[in-house]
Amino acid sequence: RIRPAQPSHEARERRNAARVMRANASGVGAVDARALRATATATATTAGRRVSSASGSRITVSRRRVRAMATTADGERVKKLQNGSDIRGVALEGVEGEGITLDATTASAIGRAFADWLMVKTGAREVTIGVGRDPRLSGEMLRDAMFAGMAASGAKVVDMGLATTPACFMATVTPGVEYAGSVMLTASHLPFNRNGMKFFTSAGGLDKPDIKDICARAAAYVEAGGLSVDAPSGVVRAPFLPTYAAQLCDIIRKGVNSPTNYDKPLSGMKIVVDAGNGSGGFFADLVLAPLGADTNGSQFLNPDGSFPNHSPNPEDKEAMEAGVRAVLSAKADLGIVFDTDVDRSAVIDASGKEINRNKLIALLSEIVLKENPGATIVTDSVTSDGLHKFIKAKGGYHLRFMRGYKNVINKGKELNAAGVVTPLMIETSGHGAMSENYDLDDGAYLAVKIIIEAVRRRIANEPSIGQVLETLEEPLEEAEVRFKIADPDFKAYGGNVIESLLETVNDTDHPLFGKSSPAEDNYEGLRVCVDEGDGNKGWFLLRCSLHDPVMVLNFESQVPGGVKIMAEEVGAWLIDQNFSKLDASAVHALYRAP
Repeated sequence: RIRPAQPSHEARERRNAARVMRANASGVGAVDARALRATATATATTAGRRVSSASGSRITVSRRRVRAMATTADGERVKKLQNGSDIRGVALEGVEGEGITLDATTASAIGRAFADWLMVKTGAREVTIGVGRDPRLSGEMLRDAMFAGMAASGAKVVDMGLATTPACFMATVTPGVEYAGSVMLTASHLPFNRNGMKFFTSAGGLDKPDIKDICARAAAYVEAGGLSVDAPSGVVRAPFLPTYAAQLCDIIRKGVNSPTNYDKPLSGMKIVVDAGNGSGGFFADLVLAPLGADTNGSQFLNPDGSFPNHSPNPEDKEAMEAGVRAVLSAKADLGIVFDTDVDRSAVIDASGKEINRNKLIALLSEIVLKENPGATIVTDSVTSDGLHKFIKAKGGYHLRFMRGYKNVINKGKELNAAGVVTPLMIETSGHGAMSENYDLDDGAYLAVKIIIEAVRRRIANEPSIGQVLETLEEPLEEAEVRFKIADPDFKAYGGNVIESLLETVNDTDHPLFGKSSPAEDNYEGLRVCVDEGDGNKGWFLLRCSLHDPVMVLNFESQVPGGVKIMAEEVGAWLIDQNFSKLDASAVHALYRAP
């Protein structure tokens, strides 16, 4: 008998690749893992050449060396790396009890999956992707692995070097650059052993469904094996921070519009920066100094992924105290504190007043409401009543929405699309976006807006930015506690707890919560207003964590001992309800403590 001719190795490879492309084009649910595995084990593309592998080991190839490493990642673990609209994991050893979950193999798979997703999204057969990173110790290793995965999918890759999250987005919209997509390797303010990825197209940051899709594609590639983790040849190095810094300089020049010194509008100003050894040091050297500002006294500008001085986090007490010391020591007019990847910031005025959280939102509201009278400001759910009054007094409307910076930003985008002018969307954490700036959460841009306002007030001999906040009512006491939920369906369990609390608060015959009533705007969990007497109003908010089996309880009071009084009432209710799978010990500790 005559046997039919068998397809050549190359023909089988082309057929398998075509099957993968067809599966990708029809959505992640149709990805054929067998085709992925056959393609991945048949070839590995690195350093401009291909090699075959018949084993299940991961093959890494470069022009100078070939090394085989056992694949350690698994598909299910890859899917669990999704953190809302980002990817986060443990990339380095060194913290007890925290095993590595984001290794080079996984990064390669994610890079390849993002390139696939991007080609489907754009309909292009060839795309260019820029990758930037913060100074984390694992950044270069993950970057090289991502490049390998992207190149294997046929993408052109650009190394943007040390970068910020906002700069990575701007690389997708800046004329002459306009990458089809970009990735920022960062884990924000988290410890040195963590890392992660944020993804962008010219439409903005990717959302949760997009990340789910990419993680599923990556999981299939990991299960298939045969992934390269060495950067291929042909990677273009093109640092983008200088371009981004020049854009910020131009915004400040135009915003101040100095009639006497247009090019150096910050002359005579002393502004110090605390970058926390993250990516934000460029702001002092490439933005402030060229505009004439004196930046002597700035600190922790050098990138250091071990973060030796303090957590690069504008919400962190130690970080803000360090910034205050720098401002006072340098006798500066203004201080700026950035987080690691510069998508958040806080400021400090000349007197040492910390302007973060509610105060930061109030100051930015003051600025945008002068430009957009009667506009809407969107925040998360835990902002203070004092902020609500401040925005209303400035002629604005405050929409207290829900936690999660993407939730806040997307709500603002939704309102603007519906014709409701919403120039500012900002979370208490400092993640803030402006509609005039691509709806991008950009800590450097927010700092620029505040600098422009500070200079304008200085020129006009108006009250300083710190004095603007003198009318902002601040709580006398505040607290936050967390409850762990020991139930697999923790979202449903937490929802039942909230429903039970609402029922009790609305029950006028119940002995508890007699001076309490539900807030009018409950977009997340249940916010309860409490009459504390003599015109004072407190509140507490019980909500479910966005991602974890945890409930969060926030308190704010205007009277001494008010938090303890509210905590005791909530604690008594929890004991009465006997939620067996809810660990409420933290709230009991608030009122049982001496």
